[in-house]
Amino acid sequence: MRFLLVLIAALAAAQSPFPVTYERLLNAGSEPGNWLTYGGDYRSHHFSPLTQITAENVHRLRVKWIYQFHKTKVEATPIVVDGLMFLTRPPSDVIALDAETGRELWTYQHRIAQKGYVCCGEVNRGLAILGSTLYLTTLDAKLVALDAESGRVLWKRDLADPSVNYSGTAAPLALNGKIIVGIAGGDAGIRGFLDAYDAKTGARLWRFWTIPAPGEKGSETWGGELWKHGGAATWITGSYDPELNLVYWGTGNPAPDYNGDVRPGDNLYSCSLLAINPDTGELKWYFQFTPHDTHDWDATQVPVLIDAPRKLVVVPSRNGFHYVLDRETGKFLSARPFVKQTWAKEIDKNGRPVLNPGQEPTLEGNDSVWPGVDGANNWFSPSYSPLTKLLYLNAREERRRYFKTDAPEFQPGQGFFGGGGGGGLRFRPEESWGKLIAMVPETGEIKWEHKIQTPPWAGTLATAGNVVFTATPSGNFYAVDARTGKHLWNFHGGGSVYASPISFLSRGKQVVTIPMGDILIAFSLD
Repeated sequence: MRFLLVLIAALAAAQSPFPVTYERLLNAGSEPGNWLTYGGDYRSHHFSPLTQITAENVHRLRVKWIYQFHKTKVEATPIVVDGLMFLTRPPSDVIALDAETGRELWTYQHRIAQKGYVCCGEVNRGLAILGSTLYLTTLDAKLVALDAESGRVLWKRDLADPSVNYSGTAAPLALNGKIIVGIAGGDAGIRGFLDAYDAKTGARLWRFWTIPAPGEKGSETWGGELWKHGGAATWITGSYDPELNLVYWGTGNPAPDYNGDVRPGDNLYSCSLLAINPDTGELKWYFQFTPHDTHDWDATQVPVLIDAPRKLVVVPSRNGFHYVLDRETGKFLSARPFVKQTWAKEIDKNGRPVLNPGQEPTLEGNDSVWPGVDGANNWFSPSYSPLTKLLYLNAREERRRYFKTDAPEFQPGQGFFGGGGGGGLRFRPEESWGKLIAMVPETGEIKWEHKIQTPPWAGTLATAGNVVFTATPSGNFYAVDARTGKHLWNFHGGGSVYASPISFLSRGKQVVTIPMGDILIAFSLD
């Protein structure tokens, strides 16, 4: 009997998908049947090497299963490990599913005792995994470690005080023994930071403040005491280069939004890309896309790492320009608009914008500015195909009305706005639309565009089958040929899409999933 029990335990261990080691995360591309990180790999390529679904047969896709969230505005990208799917739903719950059937295996429901002001919905964008532990940031600014097999809480750590508007919405990034965590709340007057925690114990290892305190380098770019509430949140997951040992993480807008009178200067390190040593938290370099931003153009877009042949990091920015930087040094190489923009005459040789007059928010309201407050690109994931050598992203062509008000006083539980950029209804259809772009990432040259009627909120997925998947805000999930942009297939799910599709193998067959409205839909060829 004892031998039998030992044999059963050994067989169970052999079949277990865990641990998800750091080595597996480093080589995520060699496990095409899984989806191990938020961005698909450390480079944030959001690319599937699977080839069963192709441009020739994608029209045969059918619904495989549907999972009901019972919550709307799901922005999560799942993680898939050898037949197990882990994902989040609003506000901060975790669900484990059988990836073959969509059957729920366990659920962790996080109880939020206290929160401050939360911008843009009570959302959560995903998880990290390391070993057999899942890592979650929560709306009340905690980092939670869960046993991936049972959903049991292993430990919780406070990131910051939620009563003064700190919150967590981004998927963490798991490295070698460390969990890198961003923070949200920039529109509510927090002081942004990026943290690293010990993966086993939850002990905080370092913190990099994205707004320098008085006396620190960069503090001269702020005014008075505003550094305490200046925003610059880190609310989207970054990327990682293991050879350079650098984490690349974007930062959000300065606060108060729209009214920059009380914060003279460039307001470092808002609207920037940071390159940070994950062992020490030391800043290696930074690049600021929009100095002294007054249009809410966060630089929290996903940074994509490519080798072409030099090491590059590319960012199609919310401000309307596609930037190419040397990712070892941060040297600016080029910037090129990919939507209509009116705010800058050009980007100079150092990467600094040369401003057009008459583009700032006004007390009366300025309705002549492109792009709109939601930006040319936002937080949703782009994708890069090593086969076509193209970057695929959804872009927003949009004019909006910007206005400013008197500068506010910071108040816990309230937004920290000095105006607005929404301003009610959008403009005419020809001034508010969207497009899927195929771009040469090294130059920003656009190879093709696929136009849609409404500015999008969905990410993209490129596959080795030469298919690109994405969705419209109204719930039309569609596929195009990665080489030409030709429309190949679509499915109308009837719910708004705010997430990115992924692909994985289930029992040897390729599956594509995407959250739509309050459901998660899985598709396969049969």
